[in-house]
Amino acid sequence: MVRQSLKSHKDLDVYKMAFDAAMYIFELSKKFPQEERYSLTDQIRRSSRSICANLAEAWRKRIYQAAFIAKLSDCTAEAAETQTWIEFAVKCNYLDAKLGEELDKTYNSILGMLVNMMNNSEKWIITNRN
Repeated sequence: MVRQSLKSHKDLDVYKMAFDAAMYIFELSKKFPQEERYSLTDQIRRSSRSICANLAEAWRKRIYQAAFIAKLSDCTAEAAETQTWIEFAVKCNYLDAKLGEELDKTYNSILGMLVNMMNNSEKWIITNRN
């Protein structure tokens, strides 16, 4: 069972890290060129934010192990997508290469935490529904 100190998805370290990373990407993407507004800028913001939204959904689906894992899988897909957009931003010279590398490492950490949750899903599932 999950530690009693976790009352919400917002208490998860992975949620906090993903939220902070999404906000950082939001700030950085304000400097992207105007012509990227409806493509790269929107895509990187959407995928980075979607990790947090899917984590919130996963948290509420903990009574069904398969549904919980499926939502966490969605989180990993969004994190990988975000890494791809970061790579494009670096290659297009919208982000410094060192900054892109740091962001990529952050998302690798997020992915690791998510995979760990998936691999240990039984520890997160709500078994007593009284």
